[in-house]
Amino acid sequence: MEVVQTYRWTREAFEKLAEVGLIEPDARLELIDGEILQKMSPQSSQHATAVLLVAEALRSIFTPPVYTIRVQLPLALGPYSEPEPDVAVVEGAPRRYRDEHPSSAVLVVEVADASLQFDRTRKAALYARAGIPEYWIVNLLDGVLEVYRRPEGDAYQQRHVLRTQDHVRPLARPEVEIAVAELLP
Repeated sequence: MEVVQTYRWTREAFEKLAEVGLIEPDARLELIDGEILQKMSPQSSQHATAVLLVAEALRSIFTPPVYTIRVQLPLALGPYSEPEPDVAVVEGAPRRYRDEHPSSAVLVVEVADASLQFDRTRKAALYARAGIPEYWIVNLLDGVLEVYRRPEGDAYQQRHVLRTQDHVRPLARPEVEIAVAELLP
């Protein structure tokens, strides 16, 4: 009996596909655990607005050259994953990543509507496994911010749901408070 296995793409092979033109430049693809996944659906205006609001709020407290805010750009999380989170806060100035994508972040944020379940499961497991200390989901369906902390293995040990009247203090900048309402469209 023949066994059929799924081929796991490496980040190197995935990047080579784009380099040689086998992936269209505007294709919305991510490499997650060796699988090439197409992002679920086109961005709604609400999703795009939330991404901009999150990036603006984070830029005001995570300033260069100590931090860089990356919007929908790759993170190199191990040999089989290259997600493109909506917003990532990475250490260092932008030119630090000229030759390779960052392999970690102090905070990753996904804006979720149709992707909510995927972001809560596969993405959360990926970010926890990579040791990302803090992961936020701007949950557009429920109008809340989900805050995940304390990664262990494939899961975060803490999950807090914050409403519009609440404030969040990023782990990397605990002296600063951000109103959740500022992050929601």
